[in-house]
Amino acid sequence: MPIVSQVLGWINDRWPLKAVIKWSLEEEIPGGASYAYVFGSSALLLFLLQAVTGIFQLVYMVPTVDHGYDSLNYLRIQVPFGWLIHSLHYWGATAMLIVVGLHMCQVFLYGAYKHPRQLIWLIGIANLLVVQAMVFTGPIIPWDERGYWEGEVGSSIVGTVPVIGDFLKRILRGGAAMGQLTLSRFFIIHTALLPPLLLACVAAHIVAFRQFGIAGPWDEQRRRRRGRFWPDQIFKDALVFGAVVVALVGLSVYIPPPIAGPADPLDTSYLPKPEWNFLFLYKALQFFRGALEPVGTVGIPLLLVLLLVSIPFLDRGPERAPARRPYFVAGGGVFVLVILLLAYVGYYSKPGAEAGPPVPPARSTAPPSTGAGAIPAAAGVKEGAQLFQTEGCIGCHRIQGVGGTVGPDLSSGVIRGKDRQWLTAQIRNPKSHFPNTIMPSYTGPSDQQVGAVVDYLIAVAAGGTMPPTAVAIPATVGPPSTKPVKIPTSPPGRAAYVIGSPERGVVVFTEVCISCHGPLGTGHIPNPGSDDGIIPALNPINRNLFTRDPQTFAENLDRFIQHGSIPAGPHPKFRMLPFGDESSLTQQAISNVEAYVMQLNGANRAELLHPGVKAHYYFWGVVAVFGALLVPLLVWKSKGEKNG
Repeated sequence: MPIVSQVLGWINDRWPLKAVIKWSLEEEIPGGASYAYVFGSSALLLFLLQAVTGIFQLVYMVPTVDHGYDSLNYLRIQVPFGWLIHSLHYWGATAMLIVVGLHMCQVFLYGAYKHPRQLIWLIGIANLLVVQAMVFTGPIIPWDERGYWEGEVGSSIVGTVPVIGDFLKRILRGGAAMGQLTLSRFFIIHTALLPPLLLACVAAHIVAFRQFGIAGPWDEQRRRRRGRFWPDQIFKDALVFGAVVVALVGLSVYIPPPIAGPADPLDTSYLPKPEWNFLFLYKALQFFRGALEPVGTVGIPLLLVLLLVSIPFLDRGPERAPARRPYFVAGGGVFVLVILLLAYVGYYSKPGAEAGPPVPPARSTAPPSTGAGAIPAAAGVKEGAQLFQTEGCIGCHRIQGVGGTVGPDLSSGVIRGKDRQWLTAQIRNPKSHFPNTIMPSYTGPSDQQVGAVVDYLIAVAAGGTMPPTAVAIPATVGPPSTKPVKIPTSPPGRAAYVIGSPERGVVVFTEVCISCHGPLGTGHIPNPGSDDGIIPALNPINRNLFTRDPQTFAENLDRFIQHGSIPAGPHPKFRMLPFGDESSLTQQAISNVEAYVMQLNGANRAELLHPGVKAHYYFWGVVAVFGALLVPLLVWKSKGEKNG
């Protein structure tokens, strides 16, 4: 078009536009265009994708410990196509790291790091390290459960550096503990320091690459054949990157980034794992404990980097064919294989299995042991173990790894030395010992039943091993109740407006709620003295509490969990404890439980309220557009090859 030509001519008179285009596109490729060369351009385009989606997220992101998590979820849930922006950024980071790794493997296999391209290889290593740093710092910014604990573990690893480790850890955290300064510093590193550094490395890499061009195949006969960067290689690059974008959109739609729940520093049950790209190091660190810890946290990463840096200086011969440098190729293969194997094992290993808190044992109805240390099979003790379960004590107290964590672990020695009178008073009127306790007074059980529970507790304090026996739960679940439920009029707490994690909610539910509401919330736990005779089931939940609106559903649940309730009836044995009012559960934990209960009833706490276009419709639209563009491009490419 004349106008476009005039504009381009005007620019070219004042800036070397044609020279830049020629320098960028007009290049001969030894051996011709190849799909083996697409990784570098794909990595560059993925970096641009990360930059664009990252800038869009900055428009909504509030990097504070109070609002970071909520602001990110507002983007994902409320802003049209916000889910797509965040998901593309999340999966784009993974794709970029994979593509950079594949690019380095291709360069190594082709021997393209040899003279005079040593500097290109070294700059590529710098690119890899910066991308690794961005993948490490990014998850901390939302200040969710996953990011918080990854930051805690990562900064603690930095603290193991000899001599200066504690100083470096304090620099990262902004102090001794994780807090707002930690989030601010990781935010600055991720958004203000690393992107310009990566851009500089990419620019230096491209300049060095253009200086010497594509190394091409190692076979001299194939190298004599020449191809063009434009349009031959550009076509292949665009085709592959288009497929990558389609794959990223598919992942964003069908495997969206997980909801980790808000950060809860008090949740010691969370056993973190690093991002997938650090899993190999995570597994390798398990072989170095105690005084050898710096070897794993500092020595191994440094050794890996030095190995990569030394490759072009150790393999200095002119031969590039893999068959003519078998030792280096075999060594590189072993290097990659070991990293992949350690990552695989690290992915499937249980966090904390080698160290840390033990995993609570599964509940069992098997008869108690009769060996040394076993509780005598006295009738009172057996009855007390059963009552400890049916009366709801297990919902707050743990014995031998079974039970809740709201109250103290009774097998930890906390009741050792307490006599029958003290234990009886604690059950009947706990405020007589602890005026601020949230433990309710149990006045319903008979003196004989209380005596049996006391017998059981005395046996536990003496070191017995009988855990509380489990109550049988009916296998069948009936239809949801439609009986009107009186919802507390007190306002919901903050947890109702925070999107919790169902995965974390399972943990809290198992520790606190399962003894009253049953496995998977199926209920059928007896509640003598109430009109219903049982504790209401949560799965399925009463239809008067259920709603398709995730916010209203969360508010309905939250009022009960925050403020508690007393079932209708003359003398109900069990009542809902006010977990929020008494601060026996954090708001983060409550939001997670609410998300889990909603999931049990087929509701999604993180449902997209304003997606712009329904996610799966968008994906298939992208596939259709990609296919519509692909066909004429393939036809055009085929005609071009026939003509010449």
